[in-house]
Amino acid sequence: MAFDPEQRPTSSVFGEVGKSSGEIRTEREPLIKDNHIPENYTVVSAILPFLFPALGGLLYGYEIGATSCATISIQSPSLSGISWYNLSSVDVGLVTSGSLYGALFGSIVAFSIADVIGRRKELILAAFLFLVGALVTALAPIYSVLIIGRVTYGVGVGLAMHAAPMYIAETAPSQIRGQLVSLKEFFIVLGMVGGYGIGSLTVNILSGWRYMYATSVPLAVIMGIGMWWLPASPRWLLLRVIQGKGNVENQREAAIKSLCRLRGPAFVDSAAEQVTDILAELSFVGEDKEATFGELFQGKCLKALIIGGGLVLFQQITGQPSVLYYAPSILQTAGFSAAGDATKVSILLGLLKLIMTGVAVVVIDKLGRRPLLLGGVGGMVVSLFLLGSYYIFFSAAPVVAVVALLLYVGCYQLSFGPIGWLMISEIFPLKLRGRGLSIAVLVNFGANALVTFAFSPLEELLGAGILFFGFGVICVLSLLFIFFIVPETKGLTLEEIEAKCL
Repeated sequence: MAFDPEQRPTSSVFGEVGKSSGEIRTEREPLIKDNHIPENYTVVSAILPFLFPALGGLLYGYEIGATSCATISIQSPSLSGISWYNLSSVDVGLVTSGSLYGALFGSIVAFSIADVIGRRKELILAAFLFLVGALVTALAPIYSVLIIGRVTYGVGVGLAMHAAPMYIAETAPSQIRGQLVSLKEFFIVLGMVGGYGIGSLTVNILSGWRYMYATSVPLAVIMGIGMWWLPASPRWLLLRVIQGKGNVENQREAAIKSLCRLRGPAFVDSAAEQVTDILAELSFVGEDKEATFGELFQGKCLKALIIGGGLVLFQQITGQPSVLYYAPSILQTAGFSAAGDATKVSILLGLLKLIMTGVAVVVIDKLGRRPLLLGGVGGMVVSLFLLGSYYIFFSAAPVVAVVALLLYVGCYQLSFGPIGWLMISEIFPLKLRGRGLSIAVLVNFGANALVTFAFSPLEELLGAGILFFGFGVICVLSLLFIFFIVPETKGLTLEEIEAKCL
């Protein structure tokens, strides 16, 4: 069964790092302590190191919401403002999925550059690609340029979704790390709602789709300036120290300054001691050795890959895109007037997702990851079987489908929605975190693409009822995976997670 953090074994290690020289000594002393001392920090100082990376999530969500409206505007003979508005279904599909292809490519790029340039510079690069992609898309004179803009923006999405969880997890105090990383999911949903809202306001004006895409430009600029101002991740700096990359003393001093900026005045006196402790812990868990590609598929790295990759895979193949696809018809059958307007339905569900993600953010560091995953996915199982039953047995009782739809959306946002991203930011050992997380993000976007493309032919072949029953069975399998494989990481530092959960 999964590791219980309350049963903490006593450990002792080699490796204290000299405070003046930065060299690693070999005296044995207790390291991963049984009584974890909470980190000092101020709430104000924790806001900006979360906010600027989280804007990457906001821009990702905004793109999803805006594109759903932009595809309507761009095909309008009278309002598109272009001569090439008569797009085929394949053309529209490329507009919609262009950013997904870019995100897949961005995940591959992140595998190679993440641990070389660091999380901060990767997010600056993502912000630049958001800016270029948005401008190219908004100003596109012909269809091919539009697609280039969409793919460029998507590469930014891939880099941001890779680096933002890492930066937030590595800079956040352990007491609120779960809340902050989960709050990034809240920003994704907030961006979706904002995209739907702005899309609904501009869909009926001339060249409205250009305004929809241009709206993300100032956000990308703010994100880039903000990340330029923020310090590098102290754990990334210390990883370079113990692996002998760069000047040891300079990197160590940079890590101390970074921690002081990230934690605020309350942390100044203990920053040097904290850096020494982190260095010693990293040495103890083997981070001082240069990572190889093969290590991703060995030992604790393989276990982390199974946990992280499994969670983001189940996040995508448990029916999320399919359920939302059916949302307008379900509400319309139930007699809701909002179903006559797909944008209003999307805003309604987006607000529900926003509220339930907010609930998850509030309770995740109190209840823990596993209880929310088990409870939320259990609710998804019930809702998917109810949806399957509606389409096969209870088509005359649309209230069943409405209840199941709302239950599914709420439970997903309590579980897989925020916690999938949180766990992949926590679970990988530091020296392989960049590469491991890039593989997990690649699995996420790849599974998303697979479900998106396979949904229509499967629905035509099997029918909606059987399809939802199938998703319910997959949810049951994900429950078993969570129960037996996924550990609880609540309240543990990233070094403690590596030492005790892998």
